[in-house]
Amino acid sequence: MDISRLDWHALDRLRDGFIGGAAARGPYWQTAADLANYDATYGERIGWKLDHVLAELRQRRWTPRARTVIDWGCGSGIAGRRVVGALGIENFDTLNAWDHSPLARAFAADAARRAFPLLNVADAAPENTDAPFLLVASHVINELSPPARDSLLALARRADAIIWVEPGTHTDSRALVSVREAFRADFQVVAPCPHQSACGLLAAGAERHWCHFFAPPPAGIYADSDWVKFGQRAGIDLRSLPYSFLVLEKKGARASSAMPPLPPGTSRIIGRPRFHKAHATLCNCDEAGIAELALPKRADPAFFKTLERDPPHPPLHRWEREGDRITAVEPALPLPPG
Repeated sequence: MDISRLDWHALDRLRDGFIGGAAARGPYWQTAADLANYDATYGERIGWKLDHVLAELRQRRWTPRARTVIDWGCGSGIAGRRVVGALGIENFDTLNAWDHSPLARAFAADAARRAFPLLNVADAAPENTDAPFLLVASHVINELSPPARDSLLALARRADAIIWVEPGTHTDSRALVSVREAFRADFQVVAPCPHQSACGLLAAGAERHWCHFFAPPPAGIYADSDWVKFGQRAGIDLRSLPYSFLVLEKKGARASSAMPPLPPGTSRIIGRPRFHKAHATLCNCDEAGIAELALPKRADPAFFKTLERDPPHPPLHRWEREGDRITAVEPALPLPPG
């Protein structure tokens, strides 16, 4: 990214539309340059969120069966490219970049062809797709009119698997929960949920909580003068990458490389821990529902230190508990290096 070459008029217009809700009123891409500027900046930040989701899927050895990817509402195509690149181009034959904007379809398809010259890239209406497919949706849920939402959900019900990433707001997270619950009878929940039961966020008393996480920016981003200047000019915190997500797989459509099941009793921390003098308070999700748990520092000083990282912790754990107090910690997945 060359900060001096960015079209700030276009970027400001796009951001104002996303924040103010104008994006829901129709196509907002005016030129291919709009998409190029977006792809290098705000789109790249969305890519960092997807990187975090996809890293967990790789760690859990999840590979979708379908060899066609449909990037629905593709925009610049950042989501589809990240998914193919992370899960392995050898696992896919076709990437279909679809958007209601012809400009976006053309830009996303061209970018995908440059990134993956051997991949078949299309921009056809996804309703005409007969092959099994992995549906990718990113940052679209708050832009959909009721007919567009119905169209997307109808397409999603035909998918073999779904990777859906949204901003980490209370509203967008809760909207994904509604998708999860509507699809739970026919789809296995791969992530983020450590269980297949009803979402604990829907229980009385859990209304203030929401399922959100934080992705790290790439290493060295704070030493990149262009990104630092971009953050200052755009008025955003480069460290803040909250997101919500949902990964589903149709029951009976098992992954091509079998994903090991999570150990019984697995929990996931949602949001950020709150730190006190000698303990941290965690918002915990497991099959029993949502609960706030206290982790004394003395229970596991090394693990407590991982909570202070940014992002604060590896995602999945098993606890030994006495009521709402954690007494011992066992990671459900291997800890990352470092």
